[in-house]
Amino acid sequence: MTTFELTKEYLEKIETAIEQKDETLLKAEMEELYPADIASILLELDGEPAHYLMTLVDTEMGAEILSHIEPDDRKRFIKERFTVEEIAKYVNLFDSDDAVDLLNEQTIEVREKVIALIEDREQARFILDMLHYPEDVAGGLMQKELIKVNANWTVSECVEEIRRQAEDVEKVYAVYVVDDEQKLKGIVSLKRIILARKNTKIENILDEDIVYVETTRPAEEVAEIMQRYDLDAIPVVNTLGRLLGRITIDDVVDFITDKAEEDIQVMAGITGEAEEDDSVWQLAKARLPWLIVGVIGSLLAATVIGSFEDEFKKVAALAAFIPIMGSTGGNVGIQTSSLIVQSLAEKSGITTSLGQRLFKIILVALVNGLIIGSLAGLYIYVSGETQLFFVVCLSLLSVVVLASFTGTVTPLLLDRLGINPAIASGPFITTANDIIGIGTYLMIANLLLHL
Repeated sequence: MTTFELTKEYLEKIETAIEQKDETLLKAEMEELYPADIASILLELDGEPAHYLMTLVDTEMGAEILSHIEPDDRKRFIKERFTVEEIAKYVNLFDSDDAVDLLNEQTIEVREKVIALIEDREQARFILDMLHYPEDVAGGLMQKELIKVNANWTVSECVEEIRRQAEDVEKVYAVYVVDDEQKLKGIVSLKRIILARKNTKIENILDEDIVYVETTRPAEEVAEIMQRYDLDAIPVVNTLGRLLGRITIDDVVDFITDKAEEDIQVMAGITGEAEEDDSVWQLAKARLPWLIVGVIGSLLAATVIGSFEDEFKKVAALAAFIPIMGSTGGNVGIQTSSLIVQSLAEKSGITTSLGQRLFKIILVALVNGLIIGSLAGLYIYVSGETQLFFVVCLSLLSVVVLASFTGTVTPLLLDRLGINPAIASGPFITTANDIIGIGTYLMIANLLLHL
């Protein structure tokens, strides 16, 4: 099957076929596509045509398609046309974690009706157990579907259980071993099961050295643990050590992707979630808050500049170096804060004190400031504005040091207050360092030019 590319011509072909109710053509086209490709088509169609197209694919394919649609789009798509019975039909085929995600997008009334219609009552119980977990903890990421066996069983009994449970488990990475109280004892690989004699007890071949997480462990830590130990799946236990579910790598990747997109938008000064196909007002509302902050910052910078009007009258060349002070401070602040945010995201057991961090940052800033100041001084010497030599050199050094300090302390402070430190890497740092840079430059100029 070749890679699908949704073109305008192909979309028009599908829309025409839907208008003409050409089921033969539409079914033939859908059979040639992956669920993810069909999902991209649905997002380009209006409610009724999209719903009609969904009725032409079998239920299993429909469930796959829905799982490939982003939550916000899926919520809108389902709300427009789907009945409770249709939602339940697809939820019956979802893994428990995907089913919980879909149901959390619905109203409480719809959610309760759908759960009541789920045919597999064990699946319904799984979903009810998971609904009370927040999305950003291990319990909210886990799925109940896994293969577990008792430590006292033989390999032969284990194989039979694997055959039985595997019907409901899409991806089998390993087999989890529990005791009579359902407490996690270890893990046994499929390779060991295959190579062992059929009468061998599972407790004799299990690996007790297993990495697991509790239901309340933050999702960021789960992702970091799975990355550190290169895990395809990780078991989830409750406070008593009883096995409740597992988290697979695809769910962690989805979480990391969503988190990264959120941080990128925050760093860019966009509040909330903004998509390209959102309305004009939604896009404007998402961008406006930090634009207002930027304007206020610029007005404050203008106020600072205006208060040094006498200096500009005496040395007009002072104005020529204002842009470099603001841009340098902003760039240094962004560089420093981005590194701090990255270090906060990649938490390890080794911690560095604030004093050590600041000392290192200041040393780096001094090196960079001296080099940048020397380059600027060389330019001033060549251009003939020698009276500003020390003003610009010292100002750039001061701006780099102050911006580095601000870029270090701000994200650490926000993180301590429980606020997303990525905010510090966006317009906040840029705006703050514009004011700091320009203000520092003009104060140093006022001081040195009057000596």
